[in-house]
Amino acid sequence: MDVFFKPITVNKLIIPNRFAMAPMTRSRSPDGVPGENVRDYYQRRAAGEVGLIITEGVEVSHPSSSGYPDVPGFRDKADEGWKQVVDAVHSEGSKIFPQLWHVGAFRKSGMAPDPEVPGYTPSGLVNTDKKAAHEMTAEDVEMLIECFVNDILKIKDLGFDGVELHGAHGYLIDNFFWEGTNQRADGFGGSIDKRTAFACEIVKRARAKVGADFPIAIRFSQWKQQDFEAKLAYTEDDLKTFLMPLVDAGIDMFHASNRRYWEPEFEGSNLNLAGWTKKLTGLPTITVGSVGLKSDFIGMYAGDDAVESQSIDDLIGRMESDEFDMVAIGRALLSDPEWVRKVKTGDFEAIIPFEKKYASEIYF
Repeated sequence: MDVFFKPITVNKLIIPNRFAMAPMTRSRSPDGVPGENVRDYYQRRAAGEVGLIITEGVEVSHPSSSGYPDVPGFRDKADEGWKQVVDAVHSEGSKIFPQLWHVGAFRKSGMAPDPEVPGYTPSGLVNTDKKAAHEMTAEDVEMLIECFVNDILKIKDLGFDGVELHGAHGYLIDNFFWEGTNQRADGFGGSIDKRTAFACEIVKRARAKVGADFPIAIRFSQWKQQDFEAKLAYTEDDLKTFLMPLVDAGIDMFHASNRRYWEPEFEGSNLNLAGWTKKLTGLPTITVGSVGLKSDFIGMYAGDDAVESQSIDDLIGRMESDEFDMVAIGRALLSDPEWVRKVKTGDFEAIIPFEKKYASEIYF
């Protein structure tokens, strides 16, 4: 188990161990303001020895960014709530990044904070053949880049240790990444490297404001909610072409989202997406995908508990071989905030197993 409990340095930030809490939407922040329940929720996981808390997705400060009820933001009274969350997590010795999130194509008309504002996407597409959102103008692109950048500066000022951009699962940044939803003919569309331009511009401008030492991570995925079989990169060469502009822009860490972490990404190698990302970029990576569960992401929501997660021994072996640097734990931490501590002490029988009901609860 020792491999999980060595510190890691990301940029100049020292994270005490190799376990991260994966971002999970909780919808427990009325009017976008995180309250004491949210503070306590994160503090409990930090007290359970999670090294890095990555918060639930936090809305970018633009009315088009929200797509779900009671999601926190950085508007109005939210700042004080976030300061309390940050202080509580730090008091337990953990680090914390918020995940900055724009839902893109998943915003429906009539939603808060402004029912008149539609969903925004690069080309007005939800997927390759469904047009159901506002096609962003050049002015929209510029405005949203600045909204991201201003929020990242606020995140630093609030005392967070870094930030993660949500660039996965079919949301706005991923809408730019994926050819299925990005058919632009300007500098923000085209080949796979050019489709990173929106994210790269956010990172470059944010870096100029927050300085060289503030960690900026990005989460990305091959699969999309619109299409579980979708891919950004079909080969390792494609993946390198996609990743390197982000590296050059100033990304410090990649969070590579898989449905099941043990599945190889490309034929001829056992490396998963995080493993390939580390090999190609040399940067720290986080792996994620059904760690500590009895069912995979899709199986759980379908009521199928038949798909077994790989054993902890498999995860240890991959960490010892330096395939990736950190492991994100999601739903297993909803049912048991002390999951990491129990793994550390080998008290596996005491771990509270995840059940479907915990997906809709904020559990203490």
